[in-house]
Amino acid sequence: MSDLNKYINKRKKKDPKFAENFETGFNDFKIGLYLRELRIKKGFTQEDLAVRLKTKKSVISRMENHAEDIRLSTLEKVAKVLGKKLHISIR
Repeated sequence: MSDLNKYINKRKKKDPKFAENFETGFNDFKIGLYLRELRIKKGFTQEDLAVRLKTKKSVISRMENHAEDIRLSTLEKVAKVLGKKLHISIR
C-alpha cells in the first residue's frame, strides 16, 4: 500500500466527514477522467468535442475537471458522440 493510500485510510478513520467527501469527490474525479480518456482515444480535442456537442470548450473542460454537476442527459450526449452508451446502475 502506498504512503498516499495509508494516509487516506488513516484520515478516513479519524474523520467521517472527510471519508464521505473523499468518496464523492473521488467518484466525480473518475467520471471526469474517464470522459477525458474517451475523448483522447477518439482523437478529439476539447474543442472538437465541444463543436460536436454544440457547446463551448470551457464546458468540456469543466466536465473533465469538475464532474460533480453533469446532467445525465449531457452524459448521454457525450457518450453518443464518443461512440459509447450510458448505463446507470444503483447498487
